[in-house]
Amino acid sequence: MDGGWDICPGEPADVCAGGPTPDKVDDFVEQWQRERPDLDLSAMGLFARMKVFVGALATAMNRPLEEHGLTLGDFEVLGALRASGPPCVLIPSQLSEQLMMSRAGITSRLDRLETAGLVERRLDPADRRSFRVGLTDSGRVAIDAAFAEHIANFTRLANTLTAEQRENLDDILRTLLRAL
Repeated sequence: MDGGWDICPGEPADVCAGGPTPDKVDDFVEQWQRERPDLDLSAMGLFARMKVFVGALATAMNRPLEEHGLTLGDFEVLGALRASGPPCVLIPSQLSEQLMMSRAGITSRLDRLETAGLVERRLDPADRRSFRVGLTDSGRVAIDAAFAEHIANFTRLANTLTAEQRENLDDILRTLLRAL
């Protein structure tokens, strides 16, 4: 199944969100149900729909980052620095740990961000074998603008649900994550 599927082609978002309109996942499950009527495929439909949602979400969430000239990786590094609080400085091993990335992966992201003028590296005065990474003024402006748009996207999407639906979905996802 392709993560780029338009689940409710030609339907306004509120009609699609309303439910009973069949989508391509329903078609996929129906095909399998014909082939394997002995199996309960309701879970397959649920998780297939989640997969499609996650793919569509990633595309929608990356769009504003790209408008700011950032990749998701850039956004994560700048976000980790910004969220660390003033003076927005971390050492590469802290970034590596927070972002669950290898040191080599962090180094390549830092190289790109430093070239773009969004971060700067300075020798650590306490340990001259190490260095600290900090946001530049341009980096702070970039992450603040991109983050505001990122949160606006999340808010717009979450606001298609009622407060009760959001709470229920959050509880359900928390339960499913614990099961993994």
